[in-house]
Amino acid sequence: MVFLFPMLLSMKLQPLWLLLVMFFCAFPHYHAANSSDIDSEANALLKWKASLDNHSQDSLSSWNGNNPCNWLGIKCDDSLSVSDINLIRLGLKGTLQTFNFSLLPNILNLNISYNSLSGTIPPQIQHLSNLSTLDLSTNKLSGAIPNTICNLSKLKYLNLSVNALSGPIPNEVGNLHSLLTFDIFANNLSGPIPPSLGTLPLLESIHLFENKLNGSIPSSIGNLTKLTMLSLSSNQLTGSIPPHIGNLTKANVICFIGNELSGEIPIEMEKLTGLECLQLADNNFIGQIPQNICLGGNMKYFTAGNNNFTGPIPETLRKCYSLKRLRLQQNHLTGDITNFFDVLPNLNYIDLSENNFHGNLSPSWGKFRSLTSLMISNNNLSGVIPPELGGATKLQVLDLSSNHLTGNIPEDLCNLSLLFDLSISNNNLSGNVPMKIESLQELKILDLGSNDFRGLIQKQLGNLHNLLRMSLRQNKFEGNIPSELGNLKYLSSLDLSENLLSGTLPPTLGGIKGLEALNLSHNSLSGDLSSLDDMISLTSFDISYNQFEGPLPNNPVFENATIASLRDNKGLCGNVTGLVPCPTGSVKAHNNTTRTVLIAVLPLTVAILMLGLFLFGFSYHFFRTPNREKDQTTSLRCPSIFPIWSSGGKITFEDIIEATEYFDDKYLIGVGGQGCVYKAILPTGEVVAVKKLHSVSNGEILNQKAFTSEIQALTEIRHRNILKFHGFCSHSQYSFLVFEFLERGDVKKILKDDEQATAFDWNKRVDVVKDVAKALCYMHHDCLPPIVHRDISSKNVLLDSEYVAHVSDFGTAKLLDHNSSNWTSFAGTFGYAAPELAYTMEVNEKCDVYSFGVFALEILFGRHPGDVTSLLQSSLSIGMSSTLDHMALMDKLDERLPDPTSSTMKEVLLIVKVAIACLTESPRSRPTMKLVTDELAMSRSSSMSHTDLKD
Repeated sequence: MVFLFPMLLSMKLQPLWLLLVMFFCAFPHYHAANSSDIDSEANALLKWKASLDNHSQDSLSSWNGNNPCNWLGIKCDDSLSVSDINLIRLGLKGTLQTFNFSLLPNILNLNISYNSLSGTIPPQIQHLSNLSTLDLSTNKLSGAIPNTICNLSKLKYLNLSVNALSGPIPNEVGNLHSLLTFDIFANNLSGPIPPSLGTLPLLESIHLFENKLNGSIPSSIGNLTKLTMLSLSSNQLTGSIPPHIGNLTKANVICFIGNELSGEIPIEMEKLTGLECLQLADNNFIGQIPQNICLGGNMKYFTAGNNNFTGPIPETLRKCYSLKRLRLQQNHLTGDITNFFDVLPNLNYIDLSENNFHGNLSPSWGKFRSLTSLMISNNNLSGVIPPELGGATKLQVLDLSSNHLTGNIPEDLCNLSLLFDLSISNNNLSGNVPMKIESLQELKILDLGSNDFRGLIQKQLGNLHNLLRMSLRQNKFEGNIPSELGNLKYLSSLDLSENLLSGTLPPTLGGIKGLEALNLSHNSLSGDLSSLDDMISLTSFDISYNQFEGPLPNNPVFENATIASLRDNKGLCGNVTGLVPCPTGSVKAHNNTTRTVLIAVLPLTVAILMLGLFLFGFSYHFFRTPNREKDQTTSLRCPSIFPIWSSGGKITFEDIIEATEYFDDKYLIGVGGQGCVYKAILPTGEVVAVKKLHSVSNGEILNQKAFTSEIQALTEIRHRNILKFHGFCSHSQYSFLVFEFLERGDVKKILKDDEQATAFDWNKRVDVVKDVAKALCYMHHDCLPPIVHRDISSKNVLLDSEYVAHVSDFGTAKLLDHNSSNWTSFAGTFGYAAPELAYTMEVNEKCDVYSFGVFALEILFGRHPGDVTSLLQSSLSIGMSSTLDHMALMDKLDERLPDPTSSTMKEVLLIVKVAIACLTESPRSRPTMKLVTDELAMSRSSSMSHTDLKD
């Protein structure tokens, strides 16, 4: 430049463009260097793209050429250098190992969340020195968080949540002086919370929940005076809450749920007057709850359940008019709560169960117009149930069980039209059930057990058509079981034990085909058990200590019964150890009237039967032709050795017989209405499930139509989420179908087992719902003709070792012909069947859509959702837009699991929304399964909040 200066002066009259030409000639590499930088950025991104799987490369198909500024998810700054990379929810699969961070120094924002990236986070990420936002959440990243990530001094937003990261949080996190949010929840991180985290002056939110962090809460957290949200829930933290927490005067939400924290709550927390949500549940806290915990008047959600708190409820909660939800259950709290609470206009949920409260139920509770759940069970309350409680017209759950209440059930409670759970067992209540109880049409749970109710069982109970569980045990009900109870088509559990009931079982009782648990023990019931023959869903029963006689019902659950559930009856017989065998050729004892009728009609019946056989034989020989096509049932017959195709080659009839030792009970893994399922290990080592169809005495299949339907449907479909069918055999002795064996069994069994249900976490449950939706979408929209399953329920969805769902049991399936009517008899499981099937038997895809809605909610709630559907409909109708308002849903989710992460909660809420749409009464208004799968596929969207909430 120096040697050019005199030349430029001497050429001052030359045109300006000539000077520019000379300038660029003197610096020929200026433009080339800039172009080289762009090329290197493009090459770095293309190299990373090439390392991803084929689907990912298809998603990034616009990534070609050398101008990344036009590529999907890429933004450039004014110098055409890459400044933003946003590749959220593209299904990317691969690693970050080939991502050359050093060639992309100008990136400000990097968001690759909601993908399937695996492997570790490369330490070279420190080269993104200008980075402001780093979001790698909701992937499958593993390994430790590299210390070098803490060199990103300009980083404001860090989100590594919902991965499989392990190891400790780096101590160097204190170097991130610009950090505003720190989200690393839902990983496998261990070790202590670094005290250096408390040295970040700008930090506004910390979300470390759902990890394995241990040690104590560092007192340095109290230095974060700008912090508004702190969530440390679901870890293994110990020690006490440091008093320095009282310095977080801007905090709105603090969550400590599900740790091993102990000691007393520091009085300094009373300074946090801006708190809207404080969660202390599921720890080991002692002492009293600070009396001024709601001094600021902003508290909406306060939970301190399952601790060792003593003393009274804090006085400030008495007049905390902002309060929406209060959970103090499972502590040692004391005091008279008769008139403790003012009328709180926003309170919609209160749980004071399992404490030592005394006093009466206040009539003022009837003025709580927003109240949906009132639970004060397992305390020392006395007095009567106030009639005024009927004024709380939004009440849906009323649990007053295990107290010392007296008097009658007030008739005013029958005004609670939204009530679905009435539990008042284990008190000293007397009288009888009000006849107006039939007005409680939303009632799903009725528990009146262990009281002093007397008289006849009201026949009006049979009008509670949506009832799922009813218990009248340990009372003094007398007389017959009313035949009207047979109207309870959805009932799954009935307990009438330990009463003074007499007479025979009403034949209508057999109409409750979905009943699973029946207890009639310790009464004076008599007669035979024929009315129980059709209860094919029954899985447990107890009829001991009665006067029953005759043979046991022809029902699988009775075939596997023990004497404990049958003992002390008048004359039961059957193939159960402890019972006498039934007389040969005798099915049931008959009275004199029956014998008289038989003597009168038997000769006529025999004559008609002989004539029928003669006509049948004549027509068969006359009309039969050698080339006549065999009917579908005959075509299913197979020789004694029938080839059944499998992944391992050919399976023979003998293979199945030998593997199950002629279907010995020790290989039995399940019993259903159509057959028994056995586990068979073949000579090849392959494990299969064999469904042996129930047969009658002559070897014929009990339900040939179901056998045919299942084969017809399964030979038409191939899908990852439908149980793989290997083949079938219809033999003179045994008829069975062979399927792949799925290790974890059916969802219903998993949800009933606490240990298995706990391992069945939220991510797995969300995926299972999506799996079933995909299977139904395939059957409805990709099969020709479409296939309707007709029995989607938790017992017919099986899980493999990886929790991938497979729809099973196609015995009721129907191939639709849209050119003709599709009317048929009822099929399915009560509680899952669409309501229109009560008055029309026309089958279409929308029947499956309804059942799917029930199943989806059952997955989320860990139980059949009949008792919460109406609540969810009302909740969604008023909107649930804010994080705190999601508390209404949290109480209905399966409490055996830790809280869903905020991102998972987004998916859970969407599933609820979709499920309720599927449960619309009008079939036309329900979505198709195609719409359902499309909606669920979009569920992995940005988090609605990064707060871990549970109350």
